[in-house]
Amino acid sequence: MLKLKGLYVITDEKLTPYDKILEMVEEALKGGAKIVQLRDKTNSDNFLMSYGFLLKELCEKYNAYFIVNDRVDLAMKLNAHGVHIGKEDTDISEVKQNLKNKIIGVSCYNELERAKIMESLGASYVAFGSFYPSSTKPEAKVVEKSIIQEAKKVLSIPICVIGGLNVQRAKELIRLGADIVAVVSDIWTAPSIQKRAEEYKNLFI
Repeated sequence: MLKLKGLYVITDEKLTPYDKILEMVEEALKGGAKIVQLRDKTNSDNFLMSYGFLLKELCEKYNAYFIVNDRVDLAMKLNAHGVHIGKEDTDISEVKQNLKNKIIGVSCYNELERAKIMESLGASYVAFGSFYPSSTKPEAKVVEKSIIQEAKKVLSIPICVIGGLNVQRAKELIRLGADIVAVVSDIWTAPSIQKRAEEYKNLFI
């Protein structure tokens, strides 16, 4: 399994409309995105199936991981490389049973204790955030940056950071120990998605 590290791009129903999603994601992959998450809170699994298969194919072409947000059944049908779950989603032990040997990412917000428990239950990576006010999740609480260093001391799995990131902010969080930076708006609204992705990729060199 490749190391979980680098730029993690997350699709968005408004910012990556389905008539453009494949070309937009391919631009991000060309620029060096290492993980792509299909995140959709409204459409049905049936609607997402065909896009999911094509996105997974694209990720494999560029040697990247394809992750499905929340929907464990859909991840299984697509044979995705993994799934990302939050607090209100399926229990991690159940996910682990269904998705053996797959990547399981877990949102831990500002909760280091939760991250430690999730690691012990088999999480592949944990995500903290929002580190800055986020236009895609305006209700998210802003998290102290010190949690990255604290997490580094007690966790052995990769740490993902999310929330209101741009290249400068990501640079600072990587310096503090982040292994993965998850980006939504700053990638999809960039004048050139590929160039913006390259800027993020270069932070990890």
